[in-house]
Amino acid sequence: MATFPLGLGLLKDSENTALFVIAITSMWPTLINTKFGVSNVDKSYLDVARSLGASKWRTIQKVILPAAAPSIVAGLRISIGIAWLVIVAAEILLGGTGIGYFIWNEWNNLSITSIITAIIVIGFVGLLFDRLFGLLQHWVSFGRQV
Repeated sequence: MATFPLGLGLLKDSENTALFVIAITSMWPTLINTKFGVSNVDKSYLDVARSLGASKWRTIQKVILPAAAPSIVAGLRISIGIAWLVIVAAEILLGGTGIGYFIWNEWNNLSITSIITAIIVIGFVGLLFDRLFGLLQHWVSFGRQV
């Protein structure tokens, strides 16, 4: 959220700034895990693709991406959690719409029951996102049970 004032100064629009902050804060786990997954592709897979005469694009498409997919999805799983937290925080700061704004408004109205309900909804949606990406991660992993 420290990039929020910087984004407001550069973009001059609160909605674009919110998107900028969400992107900046949530992209790093995916980028780091993608780099990790690609750099840990077994060299023998690449040697086989090269010996069979696969082009660079074919090697990326058929060898590197499937081998790195579990790491990439793990990064996406972390990123979606971070993005969800930042979305709620950005809504609190921006005001106007969203569950973050609702929580802030209910805090100002001293409606603790509504705040707790909203927190439970936020937690449930976050858990749902995590479970969906967990299933996707299991689906792209090697050795999965069919």
